[in-house]
Amino acid sequence: MGVVLLIHDTTDLDFSGHKTLAADLGQIGNGGGRGFLCHNSLAVDPDTKEVLGLAGQLLHCRPQVGPKESVAAKRERADRESRLWLRGIDAIGPSPADRLWIDVADRGADIFEFLQGLRDRRRHFVVRSSYNRALELDDDQAGQPHLLHDYLRGQAGQQTWAVTVGATDRRAARTATVQATACRVRLRPPHVRKGQYRKEVLELWALRVWEAAPPANEEALEWVLLTDQAAAEAAAARRVVGYYECRPLVEEFHKAQKTGAGIERLQLQDAESVGAAIALLSVVAVALVNLRVAARQECSAALPASRYVPRLWVRVLSTWRHREDRDLTVREFTLALGRLGGHLNRKRDGLPGWLTLWRGWERLHTMLEYELSRATCAEH
Repeated sequence: MGVVLLIHDTTDLDFSGHKTLAADLGQIGNGGGRGFLCHNSLAVDPDTKEVLGLAGQLLHCRPQVGPKESVAAKRERADRESRLWLRGIDAIGPSPADRLWIDVADRGADIFEFLQGLRDRRRHFVVRSSYNRALELDDDQAGQPHLLHDYLRGQAGQQTWAVTVGATDRRAARTATVQATACRVRLRPPHVRKGQYRKEVLELWALRVWEAAPPANEEALEWVLLTDQAAAEAAAARRVVGYYECRPLVEEFHKAQKTGAGIERLQLQDAESVGAAIALLSVVAVALVNLRVAARQECSAALPASRYVPRLWVRVLSTWRHREDRDLTVREFTLALGRLGGHLNRKRDGLPGWLTLWRGWERLHTMLEYELSRATCAEH
């Protein structure tokens, strides 16, 4: 049965300076900016890390909520932001009979209403836990911690493996050795009912992945994951964690949307046109993510670029770069595209960034338009 991950996440699209859209925008960030929340759902192959497509996208305008609005009133709001998670999966619909679709989400999706909704819809999922939720314990668990994270931290590691930790503004890239443990748990519904859910215990699998001995001055890695997938066997637990390890692809997609395709730089004058342009540029962003991810992986960097883009694109770009038609590899095509956008292609520079890739993409399409018009003229 083919496994497809549906990776869900929400990003802010900032249109604070766009005065003609002011009436159609909502608060973003800490409330100082104005724009849309863009809830994206990417379909991803967990084996190749290829983005198969943009499975769903919702643009949401965060409502202005009065300071005295009650919890009950907020819970009944049709435009409540926490509804985006269920709206996103409902818009995609159920999986085909010959596929196993698994919804993957970060800590923002750790909402009891969403978790219960996934089970009610018979969805398969991996969600990172944010809250140290109360547990329903059996008699033979007497004396054990009654909170989820505390309970898992009291369990011994069942297996160990190495993971690659990507570089950020706050840390350098490194390889970390992590341990993992998995067990069945029963989550009690929250006492304060902020969402719409039944007051029933939710039985799931919980996994904790952690770094027991981080380097000096480095924060230890720790993930707590909630899933419907049985994880008693070591291979099954590792597979579930591997699904979650694909989640950063949606963050790369957000960079491609904003830094690359420049969605926040759109100058259209009405919300309907902006929404249509966001949808179109988001599809282009999928292609850019696939190129850059494939060029970064040893297993795919040497594949023919025509595996990811039309052969005409390879011919036009290779003719510009090498003065001849060559069958470029994925990495060669990505570097040439970045070169077209202003990247110097020096070894120490690594792969082109999103902005230079986008500039190259735009210039390549100008070349393609000329090539196609020239071919049309030759036919007539």
